[in-house]
Amino acid sequence: MGLISSLSNAVSGLRTSQDSISILSRNVANAGTPGYHRQTLNVVDYSSANSSYARTVGINRAFNQSLQTYYNRQVSDASSAAVTGDYLNKLQGFLGKPGSSGSLDTMFGSFKNSLQALATSPDDYPARANVVAEAQAMAQRLNMLSGMVQELRQETETQITNNVTEVNAMLVSLNEVNNRLLDLGMTDTARAALLDQRDRLVAGVAGIIDVQADYRANGTVSLMTRSGVGLIDNGVSTFQFTSAGALSPSALADTNSADSRVGTLQLVTPSGLTIDLVRQGVLQGGELAGLVELRDRTLVEAQNQLDEIAAALASAFSTITTPGSAASDGSGRTGLVSEISHLQPGNDVSLTYTVNGAEQRVRIVHSTDGEDFIDSSGQRVISVDLSDAGAAAAILNAKLPGLEITSPGAGQLQVLDDGTGGIRDVTGLTSRGTAGGMQTGELAMALFVDQSGTPFTGNRNTNPPQILGFAARITINPAVLSDNRLLVQYDIDHTLGDAARPEYVLKQLSSMNFVSGTTPAANAGRHPLNGNVEQLIGQVLNYQGTTIGSALSQRDDRLLTLDTITSQMETEYGVNMDEEMARLTELQSAYAANARIVAVVKELLDTLFRST
Repeated sequence: MGLISSLSNAVSGLRTSQDSISILSRNVANAGTPGYHRQTLNVVDYSSANSSYARTVGINRAFNQSLQTYYNRQVSDASSAAVTGDYLNKLQGFLGKPGSSGSLDTMFGSFKNSLQALATSPDDYPARANVVAEAQAMAQRLNMLSGMVQELRQETETQITNNVTEVNAMLVSLNEVNNRLLDLGMTDTARAALLDQRDRLVAGVAGIIDVQADYRANGTVSLMTRSGVGLIDNGVSTFQFTSAGALSPSALADTNSADSRVGTLQLVTPSGLTIDLVRQGVLQGGELAGLVELRDRTLVEAQNQLDEIAAALASAFSTITTPGSAASDGSGRTGLVSEISHLQPGNDVSLTYTVNGAEQRVRIVHSTDGEDFIDSSGQRVISVDLSDAGAAAAILNAKLPGLEITSPGAGQLQVLDDGTGGIRDVTGLTSRGTAGGMQTGELAMALFVDQSGTPFTGNRNTNPPQILGFAARITINPAVLSDNRLLVQYDIDHTLGDAARPEYVLKQLSSMNFVSGTTPAANAGRHPLNGNVEQLIGQVLNYQGTTIGSALSQRDDRLLTLDTITSQMETEYGVNMDEEMARLTELQSAYAANARIVAVVKELLDTLFRST
């Protein structure tokens, strides 16, 4: 090998070492920088008849497409689980742990104890005042919890707005990165930096909405949702969110856009097609999916359960329970007759009968919606307008074959069995109305009322139904606040020493059972509640505790999985300082060796020139 060849080889080695050190210094400077992918110099050895030398042919950037795809999916799932867990953790703080101070079960227990004290000493003013105070505390707690649930729902809409703004900005930036990556004259260093930015933007979008990324050979990327809706590919789709303003318990999502009372989340494609992301089920991950689920389902369920508790509490105090009287038609048919003229919309009649000894239970609700269903307790519910007893009897007679249902008098409903030797026997017919006044001779009283002092009847024919949002509106009857003697005096000038009314209420609280859901549509997808007031409260707290615990556990699992993937990516993509320092030592040695060759060749050439 000649001196010139040796010099050329040494110079190529110096250049290669210098470029490698430049890449190494960039790696060291970006060690720990989120989204930075380790770079290495691609060195190729060239050989010829007279010499061999090295050349650099670009930069290699650490990248694993399958790992990156899995990472993007985990980012979406972890983001959805994280936002759900964070919001439900707030809800848990509002509800409190069962048995803790301020939790519904503790407050109800204290309220019930005050009623028992009143039943012992009905003429004691402090005992009556304590009942009023405990009742107020219970109502205000329900008001507060309902308000907190709606505040959380409102927060989800605010966060959706922020996410939409953020994801639109990231998609625009990603499109710009795609366009710049098409520049073939770009340096390798600039291209590597753009690819890092590309991956950061894709992960950012994945945190907001679930994505599938198609990484192309030229470095560009196209995005679509898991459901196949394009986000970026030959154009950028735009997210749009129209807020519904302040959310109330009656502001619910609906598949019919005309009936929906929540904000609308849409995607407009480059071709102008508008897609409703919620109604068309596009969202499958990311923060947006978690926020929509919270706003439209999870927090709505919490509100519904609070409403059920409030409704049961009001009904236990105000329900007038009247058993039916014995009746017969003289031909062997026997049964019961009940007065229903006092029933208001939402009140009901409970009918029980046996068929070959097997008990059948039917609840006849005073309603005009005509919706019949089986409630979560297995009881059949028939909706019928009871304002016209004769017409109601005709409808019931057709729906309950084998029984004879008539109206023997104005405002009366009579149910008879199928006669001597028949297989059906009527065992119970009880009307359940709502007390309208405080001193009408009835033991029931409207202690808890709706807005403007309206008694709660559970009317389903109003828009929205009376139970919807009742926890936010429940309050104490102003008459009781003005005169706590009404807790005892169920008739004018009645003695204060009579404990009949407190005892009646305590019995109602223990024996009166309630079932959640008012219509088949309202029951769909809901957790069923069934029991007395205390049991309903326990079921709600247990359900919410389980739901919140599951959400927090899922959040932790998802984040742990994401951390594991992130650690794997750091191992594969990140900068290992020990390896880089070892590589620096090698490059320094190689650089010094090549420099020594250059120096020797120079000395030889100088000697050669001096001798000539």
